[in-house]
Amino acid sequence: MDVILLERVAKLGQMGDVVKVRDGFARNYLLPQGKALRANETNRARFENDRAQLEARNLERRGEAQQVADKLEGKSFVVVRAAGETGQLYGSVAARDVVTILEEEGFTIGRSQVELRTPIKAIGLHEVIIALHAEVEVKVELNVARSVDEAERQAKGEDLTSADAIYGVDEEAAEANAEDIFEEGVEFTPDVDDEEVGETAEDEEPAVQTADEAAEDESKS
Repeated sequence: MDVILLERVAKLGQMGDVVKVRDGFARNYLLPQGKALRANETNRARFENDRAQLEARNLERRGEAQQVADKLEGKSFVVVRAAGETGQLYGSVAARDVVTILEEEGFTIGRSQVELRTPIKAIGLHEVIIALHAEVEVKVELNVARSVDEAERQAKGEDLTSADAIYGVDEEAAEANAEDIFEEGVEFTPDVDDEEVGETAEDEEPAVQTADEAAEDESKS
């Protein structure tokens, strides 16, 4: 279907462009959202007549979107979710969740404005794009963690999916202990029981006999 764009649409064109799109995309999105008109002579004339008004309305909406973008820019939102030891969520964070999270912070956006192609399924820092207007986008950060404390650690750059983080191993402390144990120049010898040494010595025959002892042994034999 050929349509006349009433505003800029990403990957399609600018206001006033006549573009060909799939029928379903036009009927389910562009036309009901007021983003386009069917391309025919009547609508072409209508667009030209309303162009100035449409441009003014677009400029106003862009300005409003930019104000929201300025407030959202650089913000990070903590999202607490249950997850396993490796960081995999027992669920996911989808576009509808992002809408709810932002609403709780005082920002009203539509689900279609959240550019999240696949749901988030692991803890970590995730960047999400919010399309506030055809010409205004802003990136926000979702800090998905198992607790607020873990979120703070993640924000500082800690990887909570590593073995050290999971089992509480302090790698630096372990290395320091190893250095203390294996100091240069220190010799280690196995522990030996003094009693065992004595018993062994008594059981063994002397390596050298005197002449008298040899003669006595000879007479006995």
